[in-house]
Amino acid sequence: MTINIKSTKFFWNNFQKNLLFILFFLLLTACSKKEAFQIEAIKTTSGWGYTIANKDKILIKQTIIPVISETKSFNSEEDALKVANLVVEKLHQNISPSVTKNDLILLKIKI
Repeated sequence: MTINIKSTKFFWNNFQKNLLFILFFLLLTACSKKEAFQIEAIKTTSGWGYTIANKDKILIKQTIIPVISETKSFNSEEDALKVANLVVEKLHQNISPSVTKNDLILLKIKI
């Protein structure tokens, strides 16, 4: 009995190419499911806040620093965007987007 080595190699080469294509496609679809959130800093009367939107719909509008007892806005646009990025990160991880006092300390937010 004779086995044609060329046809066996052809089969495995095609199989590997197709398998790589399928894995690449699955990877792309898994990564594309993350929602694209738009973050924007907003100027308030007493400082800065932020909005988080998805598909042009505002999901979160935060004009004051969360967790602290005072009703106070963020001192800078940079501080507001740091917290907004943290919230988006939590949304991507499917965990509660709430911000703790420890989060503010770790982000070095001026209170």
